[in-house]
Amino acid sequence: MKLITAMIKPQKLEDVKRALFEADVHKMTVTSSQGCGQQKGYTETFRGAITEINLLKKIRLDIAVNEDFVGTTIDAICKGAYTGEIGDGKIFVTELVECIRIRTRERGNKAIG
Repeated sequence: MKLITAMIKPQKLEDVKRALFEADVHKMTVTSSQGCGQQKGYTETFRGAITEINLLKKIRLDIAVNEDFVGTTIDAICKGAYTGEIGDGKIFVTELVECIRIRTRERGNKAIG
């Protein structure tokens, strides 16, 4: 089991969801977040004061998958999030030690579904 965490541009969320659904990946958690990477932010004028905006709006996707779906999930996220510009995002893949479905108390691969 793996936990796939992706940080993407907010405007690409619908494209990523569409690509994931086409890849038969339907279970995910979506969270609004802020962060900065290589693009480092920008400056903005607000009421005459120049403000440096270095934490940009991002969307965080957390998707728990069985081993068979790791490559498919990564490919779908890359397909949906790609613009070719700095800031397209990152994907992190980590080992998922345990998963428990609260309703049935199923564990492991069965709990992920």
